[in-house]
Amino acid sequence: MELQAARPENILSKKQMSEEDIKLQYITPAIQSRWNTGSITMEQRVKLTDGKINIRGNLEVMEKPKYADYILYLTSSTPIAVVEAKDNSRSVSYGLQQAMTYARMMDIPFAYSSNGDGFAEHDFLTGRERELSLSEFPGPDELKERCRREANGGKGLTPDEEKIIRQPFYASAQTYPPRYYQRSAVNRTLDAIARGQKRLLLVMATGTGKTYTAFQIVYRLLKTGMVHRVLYLADRNILVDQSIQQDFAPLEKVTHKISVSKDSPEELKSYQVYFSLYQQLLGDDDVEHYSRLFRPDFFDLVIVDECHRGSAKEDSRWRRILEYFSSACQIGMTATPRETKYTSNISYFGEPVYQYSLRQGIDDGFLAPFRVINITMDISDGWRPLKGQRDINGQEIEDRIYTNSDYDYNIVLQDRIDKVADEITDYLRTTGRMQKTIVFCPTEEAAERMRIALNNKNADMVRKNPDYVVRITGSDAYGKSKLSYFISVTLPYPVIAVTSDLLSTGVDCKMTQLIVIDKMINSMTEFKQIIGRGTRLRREQGKTHFTIMDFRGVTRLFADPDWDGPVEQVKDFTPGSGIRTGQPHDPLPPADGGRPKPIIDQNGCRVEITNKKVSVYDAGGKLVRTENIIDYTRRNILGQYASLQSFISRWTSGEKKEKITAMFREQGIDLEKIKAEQNMQDVDDFDFICHVAYDRKPLTRRERADSVKKKDFFSRYSGPARRVLELLLDAYKDSGICEIEKTRVLTIPALSALGTPSRIIGYFGGEKGYFSALKELEQAIYSSEAS
Repeated sequence: MELQAARPENILSKKQMSEEDIKLQYITPAIQSRWNTGSITMEQRVKLTDGKINIRGNLEVMEKPKYADYILYLTSSTPIAVVEAKDNSRSVSYGLQQAMTYARMMDIPFAYSSNGDGFAEHDFLTGRERELSLSEFPGPDELKERCRREANGGKGLTPDEEKIIRQPFYASAQTYPPRYYQRSAVNRTLDAIARGQKRLLLVMATGTGKTYTAFQIVYRLLKTGMVHRVLYLADRNILVDQSIQQDFAPLEKVTHKISVSKDSPEELKSYQVYFSLYQQLLGDDDVEHYSRLFRPDFFDLVIVDECHRGSAKEDSRWRRILEYFSSACQIGMTATPRETKYTSNISYFGEPVYQYSLRQGIDDGFLAPFRVINITMDISDGWRPLKGQRDINGQEIEDRIYTNSDYDYNIVLQDRIDKVADEITDYLRTTGRMQKTIVFCPTEEAAERMRIALNNKNADMVRKNPDYVVRITGSDAYGKSKLSYFISVTLPYPVIAVTSDLLSTGVDCKMTQLIVIDKMINSMTEFKQIIGRGTRLRREQGKTHFTIMDFRGVTRLFADPDWDGPVEQVKDFTPGSGIRTGQPHDPLPPADGGRPKPIIDQNGCRVEITNKKVSVYDAGGKLVRTENIIDYTRRNILGQYASLQSFISRWTSGEKKEKITAMFREQGIDLEKIKAEQNMQDVDDFDFICHVAYDRKPLTRRERADSVKKKDFFSRYSGPARRVLELLLDAYKDSGICEIEKTRVLTIPALSALGTPSRIIGYFGGEKGYFSALKELEQAIYSSEAS
C-alpha cells in the first residue's frame, strides 16, 4: 500500500509553541507579506550591542549582546521599524517596551511587538499606540508616507533629505558596518545639514569612532553632491595622519594633506577632502595662510576634530579660521564638550545633534570598563623640611608644608619618584610585563625623571629592547618618532610611554591596559580625555578592561556631577569675555621667579606607601566598592574557595601548588609581594592564604619543616634517596613549596653535589618514583591539614 504525504499540521497548539516557532509560523510570514526580504534583518544578523563586561573582583563576566528580533529598512541607511517577538503565553503588547528601547537607541520612529496573534504599535512621531491584526501590519510605503507627513513639524521632507535617505553608508570587506549609535549620529547630522543647519556639535566618547563617523558623513554628502569640498581640521599631526591612513582611506584618491610651504591655490583645486593643522593655516607668526590659499567660499563643509580645545575659545586664533570659512557648514566633534566661563562649544556650534557617552559605551560593551588602584604615601598630605635643610645643590629649602600639588611642580623628591616607579614595575611584574602603559607626569622634566627611574627598575626588560620605556612629549623628537610604534596593535615596543600632555587626548592608543596618573588634574575635560586613553576594547587581543593607578587622588573626580552627565552651557558665559589664555582649572604653576626647583634625594626625604585601595566603578563613575589590598585579596580567595575545607582539599590534592599561586597572579595578586608588605616573608603560601581569607594562625616554613623532621617520614627511604628528600625539605624551608615542585631545584648546589638531575631521579627508580616521593613529602608537610 502506497503512503501519501499528509499536509503538515501544527503538532503543538499556539500556547505551547516557543518564541522561535511563533516567529517562524506567524510573525515572519505577516511581515514578509508586506516587506521585501532584503529590507528585513532578523536576530543574529544585526547585533545592537556587544554585551557589557562587568568586573567581578578580578573576574570578568560578559553580558549577552542585544539583538532586535526584526529591523525593517526603507533603504540600507534608513531603519524605520523594530519588531520584538514573544511567545503566545504573553500578551500582544508584552514586548513593546523592549522594542521601544531598541527603537530609541537606533532613532527608529516605529516600534512593534507581537505574540503571533497580532501587533502592538508605538508611533514615536505622534506618541500614539494601537493594536493591529497580523494582516494589518503596515508596509514600507505606508510608514514612509507617515514619516513624510510628520517630518519638520508637518512640512514634509525636503529634497535634500530625500537624497540623504536614499544614499547608503560606505561598505566594503575592509570596513565594519556602522554601529547603531554611529548610524544615528550620521543620520541626525545629515538630516540637520539637509534642513539647512550650519553649525553642528557631535559629542561621542573617546574610543567610539568619531573619525569613522565623520568619514561616513563626508562620504554620503559627497555622493549626494550636497558638498564638493571638505576641510578636516585638527591640532596634532598624529590626528591628521591617523584619519587619512585609517578611516578616510577609502577616499585616498581625492584626499590631500595641506602644506602651506608647497601648495599653490591652483593645485589645491583638484581634491575633495583636505586635511590640515590649525597651526599651518594660521601660523605662530599670525600669518593667515588660509586666506592666501583659499577663497572664503572654497569649502562647503569644515570638520573640527577635538573641538573642546582651541576652537572652543571665543578669543582663539583658531576661531578666525572658522569665521573666515563661515559660509561652510561646520561640524565640531569632541568627547568632552568644554563649557566654562571662558570656553564654550555650545555658544559656537549649538546644542549637540547627537551624544554618546562613556557610560553608554561601557554599558553596550563597546568600551572597556576599568578598576582604580589608589596609592597613598606618607607625604601625600604634607611634608615639611627640617630647619635649615638644603637640597642636593646646597640650596636652602623654603620652610613650608609641601603636598601633592607641589611634588614635581615646585619641589622634586627623588624617593617619591622611585616609589612610584616601584609600584608601576611591581604591578606589571604581577600582571604582565608587556602591557601597554601610559604614565602621566606634571611636566616634561618630570617625565624624564620618571623615564630614568622606570628604566632602572626594568633594566632586565630594557636589555631586551632599549625602547621598553620611552618618554613621549612635545619637545622630545626621539619620543615622538616612537609614538606610532606605541599606539600600534601589533608592535610590542615601546611598552611604557612616559608623557606630560602629548598622549592625554586624541591619540588612538588601542592596547593601553594601565594608565598611571602622577600629575594634578582639576579639569574634568582633561580627566575624561586621560581616562579615554584606556577605553578602547580589543577582545581579540585579550584586552577586556584597563586599570588606573592614581598617585595624586585625581580619581576623586569620579564623584563630580560632571563626570558623565549631560552637556550644559555655563549660564554666565558671554562671547568676548574670555580674555585669559589659560584654563580656569589648570594645576598649580611652577615655582616663581625662575628659581630652580629644590631637588631632595633619599637622604633628605624617605617616602613610604601607607595605603593601597582597589576601587571598582560602574559605567557612570559611581563607586561600587573600595578595598585595601588585603581585603581585595581576601575577597578574591573567597571567590575561588568558599570554605576553608574546599581550599585545603584543593591545595593538598595532586595538583601543583604553582597553579594556585599563578591563578592569584592572573587576578593581580602577588602573594610574595603582599607577604613582604605584611612582614610575613617566611610564612608558607598555604598558611598566608588561610590567614588572610579564613583568619587562621599562620605557620612559618621552618615550623612546618621541623614538624616533618619530628615525624618518622624519612625512615622509609635510605641512602642517596633519603638525602635528596632531606635537601628538598631544606629547599622548601628556604624558598617555598612551589620551588621544590620544579625540576630545576635539582640543580641547586646542595643537590647537584649528589649528581646530575637524571642521576638523582634514578635514585628513586625513575621519574615516576621521584615524583611519587615528592608528593609524599608534600603530604607530610601538610599532613595535619589533610587529616
